[in-house]
Amino acid sequence: MNSKTESKELKRQERTRYLQHNRFILTSLVSKDFKLKYRRSVLGVLWSLLNPLLMMIVLSAVFSYMFRFSIEHFALYLIIGQTLFTMMQNSTTGAMTSIITSAPLIKKVKIEKTIFPLEQVIFELVNFAISMIAIAMVMVYYQVCPDANILLLPILLFDTVVFCAGLGFLLSAMAVFFRDIVHLWGVVCMAWSYATPLFYPMEMLPDWMQNAMVFNPMYHYVTYFRDILMYNVNPGGMENLVCLGMALITFAIGLLVFRATEKKFIFYV
Repeated sequence: MNSKTESKELKRQERTRYLQHNRFILTSLVSKDFKLKYRRSVLGVLWSLLNPLLMMIVLSAVFSYMFRFSIEHFALYLIIGQTLFTMMQNSTTGAMTSIITSAPLIKKVKIEKTIFPLEQVIFELVNFAISMIAIAMVMVYYQVCPDANILLLPILLFDTVVFCAGLGFLLSAMAVFFRDIVHLWGVVCMAWSYATPLFYPMEMLPDWMQNAMVFNPMYHYVTYFRDILMYNVNPGGMENLVCLGMALITFAIGLLVFRATEKKFIFYV
């Protein structure tokens, strides 16, 4: 009995050390990427704040004046959707090449490979957190004050991060064997952005496209984000289940594909 107890305790300690080791690697990689991104930049981390603001100004000028979209507080509508979509696009794009770019380390050290795509998602989450300052500034400008529904923001971020991680696992595994994915993903993201109401109202779409939008995860996440920040609307239990369900399904598929192929990575990177 004592030997079994000792064996369980040793296994528990081993798992704890393994998790602590992986957490240290993960935080170190995030810190390294953060420093590299803003190295030799005069404004440094302020670019995470300025980028969404500058993009909002350009797109607002184009779509609110040239195309005459009648959306109240259009700039806020735009920056909310664009910031969340950018987090998804950047995190999945980084995760997609994370295994390939980490090939020297993977070949030399036995390491948990899921760390690499996951690190890219967490890195972009940090950038997103900084971009929230830009969103807050626009909200102050339009005098839009969120209510208690803003407390649902961690739920949205959890769903979005899980979704991005799952998609990142899938793309990173596929990119190891099919490098064309790296070039194709940019086109897919561009088409995806146009297929998501980021800079136009949902009502301008024909009925069949509005019905098809329910299968677009980013439509649900962007709408959720706007509801709690801009419209002070509680998305409701069903919408929460939809967002969580899409995230978990994507994560399960991505992780399954990743685990099924990771032993072959070393032969292709």
